[in-house]
Amino acid sequence: MSLTCLETLGINQLKQGATFFSVLTGNTQALGDGAEFSAHSPIDGARLSQFKNATPSQLHEVNKELQEAFAILRNIPAPRRGELVRRIGEEARKYKDELAQVISLEAGKIVPEALGEVQEWIDVCDFAVGQSRMLHGLSIVSERPGHRMMEQWQPLGPVAVITAFNFPMAVWAWNTMLGLVCGDPVLLKPSEKAPLCALAMYRIAQNVLADMPDIPKAVVSVMIGDRELGEAIAASDTFPLVSATGSTAMGRAVATTVAGRLGRSLLELGGNNAMIVSKSADLDLALRAIVFSAAGTAGQRCTTLRRLITHTSIVDGVVERLTKSYQSLPIGNPLAAGTLVGPLVDEDSFARMQAALATAQQQGGEIICGGQRVTDGVPAGGFYVAPAIVRIAHDAPIVQQETFAPILYVLTYDDFEDAIAMQNEVPQGLSSAVFTENLREAEYFMSPAGSDCGIANVNIGTSGAEIGGAFGGEKETGGGRESGSDAWRNYMRRTTNTINYGGDLPLAQGIVFE
Repeated sequence: MSLTCLETLGINQLKQGATFFSVLTGNTQALGDGAEFSAHSPIDGARLSQFKNATPSQLHEVNKELQEAFAILRNIPAPRRGELVRRIGEEARKYKDELAQVISLEAGKIVPEALGEVQEWIDVCDFAVGQSRMLHGLSIVSERPGHRMMEQWQPLGPVAVITAFNFPMAVWAWNTMLGLVCGDPVLLKPSEKAPLCALAMYRIAQNVLADMPDIPKAVVSVMIGDRELGEAIAASDTFPLVSATGSTAMGRAVATTVAGRLGRSLLELGGNNAMIVSKSADLDLALRAIVFSAAGTAGQRCTTLRRLITHTSIVDGVVERLTKSYQSLPIGNPLAAGTLVGPLVDEDSFARMQAALATAQQQGGEIICGGQRVTDGVPAGGFYVAPAIVRIAHDAPIVQQETFAPILYVLTYDDFEDAIAMQNEVPQGLSSAVFTENLREAEYFMSPAGSDCGIANVNIGTSGAEIGGAFGGEKETGGGRESGSDAWRNYMRRTTNTINYGGDLPLAQGIVFE
């Protein structure tokens, strides 16, 4: 397994001896003060890196740098901030292959998906550059003569971004590229499972900042640490916004802490995503979407398809065809050409998958195929699994839970309204889809009475969102929106201004106070 990408990107320079820096602000590069930990590759279990946890006491010093950086960045014109992001996108494009390799090494993604994730970073840079010239407010009619009202959007302050292992670069980019054009320094706390990805992103940004001396280097900062550091970040008044991606349990903890100090939290949490397959569906199209949505990234996407709600009249045929497709999926080293399903991130993920399958059987489910560990033709030390298909009742308790692994529960329905009810009965609300050639069903699915998810697709799978649309979901998914559309407003504060250009001082609502 080649690690030349670390040398090419300059990551190997970010360490002291064998231990990588855990505190990086551009001005400061230091080891953590906490306990030592190692990150291992899902590909073969080999140790990739060694770190010491950054600590809350070190956060205190970093916060000072972030506040100083904000005092400068907020006064730099937004188009100049956009120029920073444009150059970061160009630098990422230059090293796209190497960045993708780091993702594959740490997250276990197959190369095409890793390249796609880096492309997301590049694409959101393009989006954010355009947005830097469109941070528009409103002109509002005043009820008072000789007065004008308007809204302005102002930089918010330092933003903390807490990310998960499965999209270590894309989620950071969604938040950071928009945050920068909005005038906010950004501190990243990555998953301890993907710290080298954080160092790669930091290095790319700092390469650009070295040629833009008017912008403080600390506007792109990284701290690598454990839960204690995450809790300290959530509790810190330095961050008016904390953006957190991960489990629902983690999101609840972050939201509770941030709300306790009256801050904002932007949450992207669990997804228990469903696809309805109507009896009128184009099954060839649907099957292709099902396989990628359910088995892609070894089921480790928040938008992974986990529930397949299929009309009773076609379910047997769909399961038969789907089983054949699953059994032919190339499973193996994600760096090898032709692999479509790589490894689970670690042994704990494998154990959770096995526990979920056992529970499903106890609750009346039938495992149609898959679920077992794959050891032939794959690197030793990795946890490779055959994606599983399980037929089960829609109200089985296990179906209400998200298992971050390639398990697809097949449910059946007779009436389309019942299918919608099944779609919406879980506590999560991220992504959803329907395959139908029936216009009424498609429109109903997208209506107020239809899918209750933040993403509702017709004749396309649950995975693979474009950066131009706001990404996020409802209910236990957290309600956050990142990336496109008007998600930039998360990173700014709104002011309403009233200007009196007349010679009198009338009060609103006709109040007379003289």
